[in-house]
Amino acid sequence: MVDNDVATKTKTKVKPKLDKPKLYKVILFNDDYTPREFVIVVLKAVFRMSEEAGYRVMMTAHKLGSCVVVVCTKDIAETKAKEAIDLAKEMGFPLMFTTEPEE
Repeated sequence: MVDNDVATKTKTKVKPKLDKPKLYKVILFNDDYTPREFVIVVLKAVFRMSEEAGYRVMMTAHKLGSCVVVVCTKDIAETKAKEAIDLAKEMGFPLMFTTEPEE
């Protein structure tokens, strides 16, 4: 008589818990030198906004001093802010965008 004492182990599937990536705000700051029309061009070109949305964001920044343009992941936010600043510098304007974590 042969005893086959084979212990079977059941494998439990571990489902890794994925956290959502932290979101970052891209903020436009008002300045007294960059023409309003150019700000709208930058918002349309870099952030893919419509003429009306770009105008609203530009006017909000003009009236309040700053305005959140978009909320997205860190890499995208930093890339968009840099693109917009570089475009403004290329045209000789001091337009400023920053990124900060969303609370």
